[in-house]
Amino acid sequence: MSGRLGWTAWYREAGRRGRVRGAIGVLVCAAALLGPSLLPRVWAQLGQDSDPRFAGLRWQFTRIRYDAHNAQQFRARYWSDSWAIDGPAAEQNLSRRLRSVTNIDVGEPVVLRIEDPELFNHPWVYFVEPGTLRLKESEVPILREFLLRGGTAVMDDFHGDIEMENVLQEMKRVFPERKVITLPPSHPIFSCFYQLDGFPQVPGLGSFFAGRTWEKGGINPELRAIEDDNGRAMVLLNWNTDMGDGWEWSNAEQYPGYIQHTAQAYRMMINEVIYTLTH
Repeated sequence: MSGRLGWTAWYREAGRRGRVRGAIGVLVCAAALLGPSLLPRVWAQLGQDSDPRFAGLRWQFTRIRYDAHNAQQFRARYWSDSWAIDGPAAEQNLSRRLRSVTNIDVGEPVVLRIEDPELFNHPWVYFVEPGTLRLKESEVPILREFLLRGGTAVMDDFHGDIEMENVLQEMKRVFPERKVITLPPSHPIFSCFYQLDGFPQVPGLGSFFAGRTWEKGGINPELRAIEDDNGRAMVLLNWNTDMGDGWEWSNAEQYPGYIQHTAQAYRMMINEVIYTLTH
Protein backbone atom coordinates (compact mmCIF):
# COMPACT_ATOMS: atom_id res chain seq x y z
CA MET A 1 0.00 0.00 0.00
CA SER A 2 1.29 3.48 -0.78
CA GLY A 3 2.47 5.67 2.06
CA ARG A 4 0.28 8.46 0.69
CA LEU A 5 -3.10 8.80 2.35
CA GLY A 6 -6.11 10.99 1.75
CA TRP A 7 -8.18 12.00 4.72
CA THR A 8 -10.81 9.29 4.32
CA ALA A 9 -8.13 6.62 4.40
CA TRP A 10 -6.34 8.49 7.17
CA TYR A 11 -9.35 8.17 9.46
CA ARG A 12 -9.95 4.58 8.48
CA GLU A 13 -6.39 3.37 8.94
CA ALA A 14 -4.81 5.43 11.71
CA GLY A 15 -6.86 8.47 12.60
CA ARG A 16 -8.81 6.90 15.43
CA ARG A 17 -8.63 8.58 18.82
CA GLY A 18 -9.67 7.75 22.33
CA ARG A 19 -13.43 7.54 22.71
CA VAL A 20 -13.93 10.87 24.47
CA ARG A 21 -11.22 12.86 22.76
CA GLY A 22 -12.01 11.38 19.39
CA ALA A 23 -15.67 12.25 19.63
CA ILE A 24 -14.88 15.82 20.61
CA GLY A 25 -12.28 16.12 17.85
CA VAL A 26 -14.69 14.97 15.16
CA LEU A 27 -17.34 17.41 16.35
CA VAL A 28 -14.85 20.26 16.49
CA CYS A 29 -13.52 19.43 13.04
CA ALA A 30 -17.01 19.23 11.59
CA ALA A 31 -17.93 22.53 13.19
CA ALA A 32 -14.81 24.14 11.74
CA LEU A 33 -15.71 22.95 8.26
CA LEU A 34 -19.34 23.97 8.49
CA GLY A 35 -19.15 27.16 10.50
CA PRO A 36 -16.27 29.68 10.50
CA SER A 37 -18.28 31.58 13.14
CA LEU A 38 -16.54 29.44 15.77
CA LEU A 39 -13.21 31.09 14.98
CA PRO A 40 -13.64 34.87 15.48
CA ARG A 41 -12.08 35.17 18.92
CA VAL A 42 -8.80 33.51 18.08
CA TRP A 43 -8.68 35.06 14.63
CA ALA A 44 -9.18 38.50 16.15
CA GLN A 45 -5.90 38.03 18.00
CA LEU A 46 -4.09 37.34 14.72
CA GLY A 47 -5.48 40.11 12.53
CA GLN A 48 -7.94 39.73 9.69
CA ASP A 49 -6.19 41.51 6.83
CA SER A 50 -4.66 39.34 4.13
CA ASP A 51 -1.02 40.18 3.35
CA PRO A 52 -0.45 40.27 -0.44
CA ARG A 53 3.36 39.98 -0.25
CA PHE A 54 3.33 36.20 -0.49
CA ALA A 55 0.70 35.75 -3.18
CA GLY A 56 1.93 33.25 -5.74
CA LEU A 57 3.78 31.06 -3.25
CA ARG A 58 2.50 27.52 -2.71
CA TRP A 59 2.50 25.41 0.45
CA GLN A 60 0.97 22.15 1.61
CA PHE A 61 0.89 20.56 5.04
CA THR A 62 2.55 17.15 4.68
CA ARG A 63 2.41 14.94 7.75
CA ILE A 64 5.02 12.20 7.94
CA ARG A 65 3.88 8.74 8.93
CA TYR A 66 6.76 7.11 10.78
CA ASP A 67 7.56 4.11 12.95
CA ALA A 68 7.89 4.57 16.71
CA HIS A 69 9.99 2.62 19.20
CA ASN A 70 7.10 2.42 21.68
CA ALA A 71 4.22 2.22 19.21
CA GLN A 72 2.19 -0.39 21.11
CA GLN A 73 2.39 1.47 24.42
CA PHE A 74 1.51 4.77 22.77
CA ARG A 75 -1.42 3.28 20.90
CA ALA A 76 -2.76 1.67 24.07
CA ARG A 77 -2.62 4.98 25.93
CA TYR A 78 -3.91 7.35 23.25
CA TRP A 79 -5.86 5.05 20.90
CA SER A 80 -3.74 6.37 18.05
CA ASP A 81 -0.28 6.15 16.54
CA SER A 82 2.12 8.88 17.63
CA TRP A 83 2.58 10.21 14.10
CA ALA A 84 -1.18 10.78 13.80
CA ILE A 85 -1.76 12.87 16.92
CA ASP A 86 -3.84 16.07 16.50
CA GLY A 87 -4.80 15.29 12.91
CA PRO A 88 -6.55 16.02 10.75
CA ALA A 89 -8.07 19.02 12.56
CA ALA A 90 -4.66 20.55 13.33
CA GLU A 91 -3.49 20.78 9.73
CA GLN A 92 -6.90 21.74 8.40
CA ASN A 93 -7.13 24.66 10.83
CA LEU A 94 -3.55 25.80 10.21
CA SER A 95 -3.99 25.57 6.44
CA ARG A 96 -7.19 27.60 6.59
CA ARG A 97 -5.60 30.31 8.69
CA LEU A 98 -2.41 30.52 6.62
CA ARG A 99 -4.47 30.91 3.46
CA SER A 100 -6.55 33.70 4.96
CA VAL A 101 -3.71 35.90 6.25
CA THR A 102 -1.06 35.43 3.54
CA ASN A 103 -2.73 34.79 0.17
CA ILE A 104 -0.45 31.77 -0.20
CA ASP A 105 -1.86 29.03 -2.42
CA VAL A 106 -2.45 26.35 0.22
CA GLY A 107 -3.07 22.77 -0.87
CA GLU A 108 -5.04 20.04 0.88
CA PRO A 109 -3.10 18.36 3.71
CA VAL A 110 -1.65 14.93 2.98
CA VAL A 111 0.08 12.08 4.81
CA LEU A 112 3.24 10.48 3.41
CA ARG A 113 5.90 8.03 4.39
CA ILE A 114 9.50 9.11 3.87
CA GLU A 115 9.97 6.39 1.26
CA ASP A 116 7.04 7.56 -0.85
CA PRO A 117 8.29 8.76 -4.27
CA GLU A 118 6.02 11.79 -3.87
CA LEU A 119 8.09 13.10 -0.94
CA PHE A 120 10.26 15.33 -3.12
CA ASN A 121 7.14 17.07 -4.43
CA HIS A 122 6.30 18.12 -0.86
CA PRO A 123 9.16 20.32 0.37
CA TRP A 124 7.69 20.99 3.84
CA VAL A 125 7.05 18.03 6.15
CA TYR A 126 5.81 17.71 9.72
CA PHE A 127 6.66 15.15 12.40
CA VAL A 128 4.53 15.16 15.55
CA GLU A 129 5.64 13.44 18.78
CA PRO A 130 9.16 12.73 17.46
CA GLY A 131 10.19 11.77 20.97
CA THR A 132 9.07 8.31 19.85
CA LEU A 133 10.59 8.50 16.34
CA ARG A 134 12.63 5.61 15.01
CA LEU A 135 13.79 6.06 11.43
CA LYS A 136 14.24 2.96 9.33
CA GLU A 137 17.70 2.50 7.85
CA SER A 138 16.25 2.94 4.39
CA GLU A 139 14.67 6.26 5.38
CA VAL A 140 17.85 7.92 6.66
CA PRO A 141 19.53 8.67 3.29
CA ILE A 142 16.22 9.71 1.75
CA LEU A 143 15.54 12.24 4.49
CA ARG A 144 19.11 13.53 4.23
CA GLU A 145 18.81 14.07 0.48
CA PHE A 146 15.37 15.64 0.86
CA LEU A 147 16.71 18.22 3.31
CA LEU A 148 19.91 19.00 1.43
CA ARG A 149 17.92 19.55 -1.76
CA GLY A 150 15.94 22.33 -0.09
CA GLY A 151 13.31 20.50 1.95
CA THR A 152 12.31 21.42 5.48
CA ALA A 153 11.31 19.14 8.33
CA VAL A 154 9.42 20.51 11.34
CA MET A 155 9.31 18.43 14.51
CA ASP A 156 6.69 19.38 17.08
CA ASP A 157 5.25 18.27 20.41
CA PHE A 158 8.15 16.64 22.19
CA HIS A 159 9.16 17.49 25.72
CA GLY A 160 11.88 17.07 28.29
CA ASP A 161 15.42 15.78 28.06
CA ILE A 162 14.55 12.15 27.30
CA GLU A 163 12.48 12.96 24.23
CA MET A 164 15.01 15.52 23.02
CA GLU A 165 17.76 12.93 23.35
CA ASN A 166 15.79 10.58 21.10
CA VAL A 167 15.36 13.31 18.49
CA LEU A 168 19.06 14.18 18.65
CA GLN A 169 20.03 10.54 18.18
CA GLU A 170 17.80 10.21 15.13
CA MET A 171 19.06 13.47 13.62
CA LYS A 172 22.65 12.36 14.26
CA ARG A 173 21.92 9.39 12.02
CA VAL A 174 20.78 11.77 9.28
CA PHE A 175 23.54 14.37 9.75
CA PRO A 176 26.44 12.93 11.76
CA GLU A 177 28.59 16.06 11.31
CA ARG A 178 26.01 18.81 11.77
CA LYS A 179 25.23 20.50 15.05
CA VAL A 180 21.84 21.30 16.52
CA ILE A 181 21.68 24.99 17.45
CA THR A 182 19.19 27.16 19.33
CA LEU A 183 17.68 29.96 17.24
CA PRO A 184 17.79 33.28 19.15
CA PRO A 185 14.98 35.88 19.07
CA SER A 186 17.10 37.88 16.60
CA HIS A 187 16.80 35.12 13.98
CA PRO A 188 14.65 36.14 10.97
CA ILE A 189 12.20 33.31 11.69
CA PHE A 190 10.82 35.44 14.52
CA SER A 191 10.20 38.50 12.35
CA CYS A 192 9.52 37.27 8.78
CA PHE A 193 5.75 37.78 9.20
CA TYR A 194 4.62 38.36 12.77
CA GLN A 195 7.00 40.23 15.08
CA LEU A 196 7.60 37.75 17.88
CA ASP A 197 9.62 38.31 21.05
CA GLY A 198 10.68 34.69 21.30
CA PHE A 199 9.60 31.09 21.08
CA PRO A 200 6.24 30.40 22.79
CA GLN A 201 5.35 27.52 25.05
CA VAL A 202 1.98 26.27 23.83
CA PRO A 203 0.58 23.78 26.34
CA GLY A 204 -1.13 20.61 25.30
CA LEU A 205 -4.76 20.58 26.32
CA GLY A 206 -4.04 18.11 29.13
CA SER A 207 -1.37 20.40 30.61
CA PHE A 208 -3.72 23.36 30.26
CA PHE A 209 -6.38 21.53 32.26
CA ALA A 210 -3.73 20.74 34.89
CA GLY A 211 -2.95 24.44 35.24
CA ARG A 212 0.52 24.42 33.68
CA THR A 213 2.12 25.10 30.31
CA TRP A 214 4.77 22.36 30.38
CA GLU A 215 4.91 18.56 30.51
CA LYS A 216 7.46 15.79 31.09
CA GLY A 217 9.81 18.22 32.82
CA GLY A 218 10.16 20.41 29.73
CA ILE A 219 9.81 23.78 31.40
CA ASN A 220 11.81 25.98 29.02
CA PRO A 221 10.67 26.10 25.37
CA GLU A 222 13.28 26.43 22.64
CA LEU A 223 13.32 26.50 18.87
CA ARG A 224 16.33 24.48 17.79
CA ALA A 225 17.52 23.85 14.27
CA ILE A 226 19.94 22.11 11.96
CA GLU A 227 21.27 24.38 9.22
CA ASP A 228 22.53 23.60 5.74
CA ASP A 229 25.80 24.94 4.32
CA ASN A 230 24.14 28.27 3.48
CA GLY A 231 22.78 28.83 6.98
CA ARG A 232 19.21 27.85 6.12
CA ALA A 233 17.39 26.15 8.99
CA MET A 234 16.34 22.92 7.26
CA VAL A 235 15.25 21.06 10.42
CA LEU A 236 13.15 22.97 12.96
CA LEU A 237 12.74 21.42 16.40
CA ASN A 238 9.81 22.84 18.36
CA TRP A 239 10.91 21.66 21.81
CA ASN A 240 8.80 21.85 24.97
CA THR A 241 5.76 23.18 23.15
CA ASP A 242 2.68 21.65 21.52
CA MET A 243 1.79 23.66 18.44
CA GLY A 244 -0.42 20.89 17.11
CA ASP A 245 -2.80 21.03 20.06
CA GLY A 246 -2.96 24.79 19.62
CA TRP A 247 -4.26 24.45 16.07
CA GLU A 248 -6.41 21.40 16.75
CA TRP A 249 -8.39 23.00 19.56
CA SER A 250 -8.55 26.57 18.24
CA ASN A 251 -12.21 26.10 17.33
CA ALA A 252 -13.21 24.75 20.74
CA GLU A 253 -15.24 27.56 22.24
CA GLN A 254 -15.78 25.48 25.38
CA TYR A 255 -12.15 26.22 26.34
CA PRO A 256 -12.04 30.06 26.14
CA GLY A 257 -8.93 30.32 28.30
CA TYR A 258 -6.97 28.28 25.77
CA ILE A 259 -7.43 30.77 22.95
CA GLN A 260 -4.40 32.83 23.95
CA HIS A 261 -2.25 29.76 23.41
CA THR A 262 -3.81 28.88 20.06
CA ALA A 263 -3.02 32.38 18.81
CA GLN A 264 0.62 31.86 19.79
CA ALA A 265 0.68 28.51 18.00
CA TYR A 266 -0.68 30.05 14.80
CA ARG A 267 1.71 33.00 14.85
CA MET A 268 4.81 30.91 15.42
CA MET A 269 4.01 28.27 12.83
CA ILE A 270 2.95 30.81 10.21
CA ASN A 271 6.35 32.42 10.73
CA GLU A 272 8.05 29.04 10.35
CA VAL A 273 6.20 28.42 7.10
CA ILE A 274 6.99 31.88 5.71
CA TYR A 275 10.64 31.43 6.63
CA THR A 276 10.69 28.08 4.85
CA LEU A 277 9.18 29.53 1.68
CA THR A 278 11.49 32.55 1.55
CA HIS A 279 14.87 31.10 2.56
